[in-house]
Amino acid sequence: MVFDFLKRSDTAPQAGPTATKASAAGKVVAYHGSGRVAWSPRDVVSLTKTGFVNNPVGFRSVKLIAEAAAALPLVLQDSGCRYETHPILSLLASPNGAQGRAELLESLFGQILLTGNGYLEAVVGETGLPLEMHVLRSDRMSLVPGGDGWPVAYEYAVGGRKHRFDIVGQVSPICHIKSFHPQDDHYGLSPLQAAASAIDVHNAASRWSKGLLDNAARPSGAIVYRGADGASMTNEQYERLQDEMASYHQGAANAGRPMLLEGGLDWKPMGFSPSDMEFQKTKEAAAREISIAFGVPPMLLGIPGDATYANYQEANRAFYRLTVVPLATRVAASIADWLGQFGGERLELKPDLDQVSALSSERDQQWRRVSEALFLTDAEKRAILGLPKMAEAE
Repeated sequence: MVFDFLKRSDTAPQAGPTATKASAAGKVVAYHGSGRVAWSPRDVVSLTKTGFVNNPVGFRSVKLIAEAAAALPLVLQDSGCRYETHPILSLLASPNGAQGRAELLESLFGQILLTGNGYLEAVVGETGLPLEMHVLRSDRMSLVPGGDGWPVAYEYAVGGRKHRFDIVGQVSPICHIKSFHPQDDHYGLSPLQAAASAIDVHNAASRWSKGLLDNAARPSGAIVYRGADGASMTNEQYERLQDEMASYHQGAANAGRPMLLEGGLDWKPMGFSPSDMEFQKTKEAAAREISIAFGVPPMLLGIPGDATYANYQEANRAFYRLTVVPLATRVAASIADWLGQFGGERLELKPDLDQVSALSSERDQQWRRVSEALFLTDAEKRAILGLPKMAEAE
């Protein structure tokens, strides 16, 4: 499955005339080397492991956004009508043999959230129209800029093999969707990079908790030796004492076991310091920063102390309005513009907000206000609601 695109390289669109760039700043666009991925000092593979695979807050934030955005119903329309059936809708419903619509979109949204970049590959048939779509992993893709700074190709590397996708033709076989990055011209900035410090703090607090549990969830202490005439322990006594402590008194299995001390040894327990007592609050603060970076209300992740929203319903509505819908709208618009180029059409693909239950009250209010506006014509009302023009009566 990984190398399917290598077998289908002969079906990619042939390079056509090079498009003329109109931007006067195109020749001075900054880029970071030919064919090299320009990530922040935290590489995407390591950051994905620490912030998604090994962090429950990052994992749940990405899953919550990706699944919600992939489940949004989509509508396809142009200036004249809204389509019930269309080749683009059929392609989205069954993009390839291994994935359905939800799996493909969830994978795409996940790549954008984790790396700031999402890549779609179109497998074009003899008719020149896409037959399949595949999501390519962002950590394996690198952009190749030309002499003027504009991208001319993408390289996909797997296991020492590379495949080059030329994008200088009339239609690019790759759709690159990226998040805004203020310091990079070719790659997007992911929420994981913005929350990297908070992720480190959260993971360190989790390791601290695990270490505390391994030591019977008790504070540490000191064994004080009072030898005769101030004599110190011999090396043999010291090593024997260390071995006994490690074998019989450390770890959760030895919790509560009494300690037998020989003559001259005394146990001095140490209480928690104020910084130790505050670690849970530090962990919760780090969790809130991670959720804020992704745009997920902390209440939806079970993080305590959030009094911003009156109730869970308001938090869920804000989550859809401020995070899920903007992301899904931007991605759907990019896909429609890209796929429309293969057939020479100008189409609009967007989420159908009237079918989103979390936004039902807002949509009801908008429909009511528009319908009661008597100074608006029916055509103006349809335009405000995002509906296509009415078909003219024959």
